[in-house]
Amino acid sequence: MKRIERQGLWLGFAGVAIFALTLPMTRLAVGTPDAPLMSGAFIALGRAAVAALLSVAFLLATRAPWPRRQDWLPLLVTSAGVVFGFPLFTSVAMRYVEAVHASVIVGVLPLATALVGALLHRQRPSPGFWACAALGTLLVVAFALLRSGQGLRLHVADLLLLAAMACAAVGYAYGGRLAQTMRAEHVICWALVIAAPVTVPLAWWTQPQSLVPGSAWAAFAYVAVFSMWIGFFAWYRGLALGGTVRVSQVQLVQPFLSMLFAVPLLGERLDAVTLGFGVVVIATVFVGRRMPVRTAAAPMRPPLLSPSTEQR
Repeated sequence: MKRIERQGLWLGFAGVAIFALTLPMTRLAVGTPDAPLMSGAFIALGRAAVAALLSVAFLLATRAPWPRRQDWLPLLVTSAGVVFGFPLFTSVAMRYVEAVHASVIVGVLPLATALVGALLHRQRPSPGFWACAALGTLLVVAFALLRSGQGLRLHVADLLLLAAMACAAVGYAYGGRLAQTMRAEHVICWALVIAAPVTVPLAWWTQPQSLVPGSAWAAFAYVAVFSMWIGFFAWYRGLALGGTVRVSQVQLVQPFLSMLFAVPLLGERLDAVTLGFGVVVIATVFVGRRMPVRTAAAPMRPPLLSPSTEQR
């Protein structure tokens, strides 16, 4: 594997490690059905609003150029996926399921991201790569069903989480594509800024009307600054360097990192079976990263991917 691809994988892992705290922190902020705290709508919109304000300052400080005309539509798609869709669906769902349970649903995200990325970037992963991706996903889904206690039935919150995964996959793939011609930090910043006319007023309107403990505000601050902003700096840069299809598989370790974080933060339980599944899934990531991923031949390279138009 090339050095630049390895760098992309490590940056992707750094982003995943930051994202792994998102579900436990969201659970800490929304509370439970018996003891609700912040609303899911406020957390989703509020975190985007805070990150948008930080983005304005960052874009000005780095003298970021305006996106090109052909970049606006991909930015809108990225914003729809990672600024609106994923945060809204997960924030509503997290009041009704534990973080450990929700974490395993995230296991479908790497495969979904790889599928979208392969279509968007005209890549052809090898059969061995797809086999590893499918095996890792099946292991995570099997773990979810084993721990659900409901057989093959899914909770409504599970459906919301699956919808969130679809939104994230699209937002990750388009954002990773933009990061090939824009600074990775600028991709998420512009996605947040163009959403600000919606997120800022709605966040103000949905803010808590009663006292909320400091722990909930601390959790909200994390998802606003790290999950919604800083984590994407590393994640989109990793996707650009290592390729969306390959780096997406690093996300297979995210559910188990989330579980580890949920134990001290929320007092949830972690047992040997969970650790065993985690070790096997991580093994599929290490095997899959060695499988070839080829780019389909094209008569002309799309302007968005042209290195000559890279903005720094």
